[in-house]
Amino acid sequence: MKVTGKHVVLSFVCLVLGFIVSYSFQLTNEEEVVGTDRQWQRDRAIRETLIRTEERNLELQNELQEKQEAIQSIEEELAEGEQLLFNLVEDVEKLRMFNGNVKVQGEGVEVTLADASYVPSEENINNYIVHESHVFKVMNELFISGAAAIAINGQRITKDSYIICNGPVITIDGNQYPAPFVITAIGDSEVLIPALSILGGVKDQLVADNITVKMQKKDQVVLDPVIQ
Repeated sequence: MKVTGKHVVLSFVCLVLGFIVSYSFQLTNEEEVVGTDRQWQRDRAIRETLIRTEERNLELQNELQEKQEAIQSIEEELAEGEQLLFNLVEDVEKLRMFNGNVKVQGEGVEVTLADASYVPSEENINNYIVHESHVFKVMNELFISGAAAIAINGQRITKDSYIICNGPVITIDGNQYPAPFVITAIGDSEVLIPALSILGGVKDQLVADNITVKMQKKDQVVLDPVIQ
């Protein structure tokens, strides 16, 4: 076969074309490899960022929980302190009330003890008048039944009060009062009156001693403080 110039040119063209195709294919493969490697690196960086973010979120959640627990503990301590302060203030108010230092008012009862209206001529008059023992019986029963404060003829009774009978009068903390003796008490009237009226109780004992007893509920009892 005779080789002509056309064959040489055609062969050269084919050779160059083959080289170009081969180079392009190789270059494309390298770019794909480089692109794949870069994508993998980006994915890896994103995953590492997500992992670090999750770890940081977990740390923040733990810190938040610790702070919430600390705040709750502080709130509980403050609540206990407030309750303690409230109890102390309440105790002080009760002491001031029991000592008669403050004016108090509220629901209560009024018990009036009077001498017998009739005394037989042959009887001892002392057996028909009110004595301090009778007053003490009423006072003690009222306190036992929950009375918060008591006064006799307007005279506040305190822990330091003393009552002495001097014939027809009773001396309370140095002040003399004649009968009838009006004992006022602040407390639940639904408890105080039944406590005095129980069968065989204070009221029956007073009646047996010829004392006239009158009891009534009071919607509002006002007791003035002790005059210093």
